[in-house]
Amino acid sequence: MPHLHIRSAQRDDVALIIGFIRELADYEKLSDQVVVDPAQMSEHLFGAHPFAEVLIGEVDGTAAGFALFFHNYSTFLGKPGIYLEDLYVRSSARGTGLGSALLGKLASLAIARGCGRLEWSVLDWNEPAIEFYKRLGAQPLDDWTQYRLTGPALHDLSQKSA
Repeated sequence: MPHLHIRSAQRDDVALIIGFIRELADYEKLSDQVVVDPAQMSEHLFGAHPFAEVLIGEVDGTAAGFALFFHNYSTFLGKPGIYLEDLYVRSSARGTGLGSALLGKLASLAIARGCGRLEWSVLDWNEPAIEFYKRLGAQPLDDWTQYRLTGPALHDLSQKSA
């Protein structure tokens, strides 16, 4: 049985985190969208006002996965929540329990921080991930559609409030 360890990322893990992000993007066929800047990421994760947190998952002492998350807020529950932006386990470590351990640590953090829920999105073609999440007891939110503003549309809308 492999030894699993989950730890909070440190500033010197930024290159590792970016490597995981690039591997995840390759898996999701979205590599062309990765434009992350290491200095900016370091500031966003470990600066004076962090926007997100990262857990590093290790198998037998070797980093093999990560979870990047941040807090949101449910007005209906009147409680904070945790939104999991990225969860990735290297193919060589899949089946070791690392994905479950990372999500278990996030669930523990959510409970300890008084959160009402832990949520995330998954690409609809990613059947292995969907089945994994279902085995953990997660429920899809089929009645919600996610929207996004980015690039010119985000900029254009921002000009309407000026």
